[in-house]
Amino acid sequence: MILYHASSTKDIKYLEPRISNHNTPLVYFSSRRENVLVYLSNSIEKFCKENNFNYNGIYSKWGPYGFNKDGIMRIEEYYPNALYETYKGVSGYIYTVSDTKNTEKLNDIPFAYISKEKIKTDSIEYIKDAYQAIEEAVKQGKIIVSKYEDLSENKHKWIEETIKEQYKETKDHPEYRYFLKNKFPFLT
Repeated sequence: MILYHASSTKDIKYLEPRISNHNTPLVYFSSRRENVLVYLSNSIEKFCKENNFNYNGIYSKWGPYGFNKDGIMRIEEYYPNALYETYKGVSGYIYTVSDTKNTEKLNDIPFAYISKEKIKTDSIEYIKDAYQAIEEAVKQGKIIVSKYEDLSENKHKWIEETIKEQYKETKDHPEYRYFLKNKFPFLT
């Protein structure tokens, strides 16, 4: 089995567990290459850095995606042009690993695997523009994108309620609150 991992770091020989939103050091993989494209950029980190928001902690992750009944990744834009703003011009790397004996499948995310141990990489693929790579996967039917303007009124209401709740719950994450306040005008 081949597993894929995305990173902005070049020439990684061993993928090592890192702390993410779940506060547990893990390496995340997917058995589908297209599913790791979303990890080439983090909209919160990108927005904060582009706007000179000084933050030294671990950036919260922003991942408005899910999977349809066939297991195809579905990315939803929670604000206009989110996909373009997050991924256009962002480059990165997709690593493959074949030594998967120390990985375990996640039950709640299709095609996802984790490892608590470091894993040797087999190969590296350079992605020049993550947005173009995602668009290509969309054309191939491997990813579905729901544009903000195409979402239903009920979905827009759900987004507003969810964002308001997340804003209240993230007092310990100034970078996340800065991002939310700037992307969702109803928070002002």
